Amino acid sequence: MDQAQLEKVRNGKGFIAALDQSGGSTPKALALYGVEEGSYEGEAAMFDLMHQMRSRIVTSPSFDGERVLGAILFEMTMDRQVEGLDTAEYLWSKKQVVPFLKVDKGLADQADGVQVMKPIDGLDELLARAAAKGVFGTKMRSVIKLADATGVQAIVDQQFEVGRQIVAAGLVPIIEPEVDIHSAEKAEAEALLKAAILVALDGLGADELVMLKLTLPEEPGFYAELVAHPNVVRVVALSGGYTRDDANARLAANPGVIASFSRADRGPERPAERRRVRRHPRPVDQGHLRGLDHLIGTRARRPVVHLHDDGARPCGRAPSRHGREATRRRSSPVGGGAADRARPAG
Repeated sequence: MDQAQLEKVRNGKGFIAALDQSGGSTPKALALYGVEEGSYEGEAAMFDLMHQMRSRIVTSPSFDGERVLGAILFEMTMDRQVEGLDTAEYLWSKKQVVPFLKVDKGLADQADGVQVMKPIDGLDELLARAAAKGVFGTKMRSVIKLADATGVQAIVDQQFEVGRQIVAAGLVPIIEPEVDIHSAEKAEAEALLKAAILVALDGLGADELVMLKLTLPEEPGFYAELVAHPNVVRVVALSGGYTRDDANARLAANPGVIASFSRADRGPERPAERRRVRRHPRPVDQGHLRGLDHLIGTRARRPVVHLHDDGARPCGRAPSRHGREATRRRSSPVGGGAADRARPAG
């Protein structure tokens, strides 16, 4: 484990950016960003466009370690390069942004009010490859729909079992048992989850460190015991679909928790405003990133900030009218456009 990265994650300011859409969610992410599904042919072209979009984000001057604490990568993103360097190496050596890797393979069908993770085949090999590339940690997601004690315990048991495997490989797992914000039993599910997590944390060895990525809770300060636990490096909040304003307000009510929003940061989908892009977009250059600079903004050094998958927006002042107009003049996300829709995804 890289001690400089551990120190940054444990005590640094900023947010966790998620750049980890997999194949199933990539077409929607590209569409929200301005790249219509009919503008490319086949999966290979789709992933090429996605990597261009991600590269455009991380090479922005505003995407740096003073504002962005870490970034979660999709496996294929980890295996590609940015400006001649492996993506994880680029993030840390050039940006001082700590790299994480999404390792789960999606969700199983719902049972006992929850969706556990599908089996993660080849995990040991993936972890070894990630460690060799300089990745600091991992992320894996489960979903809780109802306050069912059996289901919640199954989620926690699976997350910590896989988490120990990840720790043994020298990485820090982000354990993400999301509680569905639309659940009629959300508060009750959160109570069951926190109790089960505390028991699991108490069962870890002193050198077994984890992170937690949790839904913004109903009760202010609800995660204080988790934030203070010696085995927890950091507690990160997911928005779960709350609006940006609501997510920010809930985050502010939970001291010690930092943001890793995605659905809140994408904003509402506005199909009528999206522009089709060329089948062969122009090469990316830094001049096209000024709109993204406006989105991230100069006030993003404040402790409560957020980005995620495909872009960024800090708490605080909105972009200037000049910035919005400059952004609207751009025509394509990968060839210099739609940066105003470069808002993240978790």
